[in-house]
Amino acid sequence: MIDLDRIRKISGLIGYSEVIEQVLEMMGQIAPVDISVLITGESGTGKEIVARAIHKLSRRSSQSLVIVNCGAIPAGIIESELFGYKKGAFTGAGEDRKGYFEEADRGTIFLDEIGEMPYETQVKLLRVLETGEFMRVGDAQTRRSDVRVIAASNKNLFEESNKGNFRKDLYYRLRTVTIDIPALRFRLEDVDDLVDRFSLQFSRTNDLPYRGFTSDAIKVLKQYDWPGNVRELKNFIESILILERGNKISSDMVIKHLTPQIGRPSPNLPVVIDKSSEQAERELILQQLLFLRQDMRDIKSLLTGSEIDVSRSIAYLPSELAIPGIKLSAGSFGESIDGEDTKAIMSSAIGDVSMKDLEREIIRRTLKKFNNSRRKTAEVLGMSERSLYRKINDYGLEKKKKSKK
Repeated sequence: MIDLDRIRKISGLIGYSEVIEQVLEMMGQIAPVDISVLITGESGTGKEIVARAIHKLSRRSSQSLVIVNCGAIPAGIIESELFGYKKGAFTGAGEDRKGYFEEADRGTIFLDEIGEMPYETQVKLLRVLETGEFMRVGDAQTRRSDVRVIAASNKNLFEESNKGNFRKDLYYRLRTVTIDIPALRFRLEDVDDLVDRFSLQFSRTNDLPYRGFTSDAIKVLKQYDWPGNVRELKNFIESILILERGNKISSDMVIKHLTPQIGRPSPNLPVVIDKSSEQAERELILQQLLFLRQDMRDIKSLLTGSEIDVSRSIAYLPSELAIPGIKLSAGSFGESIDGEDTKAIMSSAIGDVSMKDLEREIIRRTLKKFNNSRRKTAEVLGMSERSLYRKINDYGLEKKKKSKK
């Protein structure tokens, strides 16, 4: 059995969401096996943290971990940086020098942002991966290096290879095992833990008073998409703790500091606007009506099967739905409308169940059917994962956090 708590402690990954536990489990499976690993994910999701943890959990943990940011090295010198050079190979080469691969011998090399590596250098990297052999720039002697390669990219390397920007053979060689780090917007249930950890770390390091965040403040943080992911959240927490030194962070404070940071009003956040109260109230009511209209369309699509086959969803439900105070059997779905073969609620059920009750129960039962897999549930119900996350939060269906030991 894989000890997820041990891996979580060693790696420093924060969160107990399903997607993070899947990442932790995969790390535990592949770390002891000496194979190359490709880590994918948006910028700020924690790819380097995962790479460091794989090295710590591997049999090479007592050796060096060499980290190389391929995007930060100019194209003209990246080859000499990776493989070293011989004295006199170019102007300024006054002595022989080892490259990163020699420095990482018997250890691990982490090639961050490998999608930025020049096409010509990719050929030599492929040779190292396949044979362990390379040559220093300006040298004819073949050298060997026993290195485990972990690569990371925030680009889709498959698409880059189709465009001719990345070698297909190198892509297939790197992706022996791929770990995809989820964006923060797909694991918003981890925001509570992330806020606690970042706040405590920063306040202790800088000797700042910390009185916590209100529950409403956390809710506002969960309404933002966080395009910069965990890195953006960490930076925001640190800045607001400085600016609101000694105060308990409220939702108003979060809105106040978050809106200027993103450079524009977020559609998910309430903001202060330069309008009369009556005009603002009318616009707010209109906006909510538009949201309600969209929700009604979603529910209508769910019930009529215009976007998904409702019969598939009903198949995942038991013979009787346990809606408080209401008994609605799966057989209620079967009456045709205007002679069409459309699944709908039988007339006898009208008046006993609301659309919200029905949608909540369908989501809850479908989640249960697929062991709380939100990705599969969203796919089956024909909605985006973001919409599903919002509805889970609105209906209070969020899975209880596992106790920390």
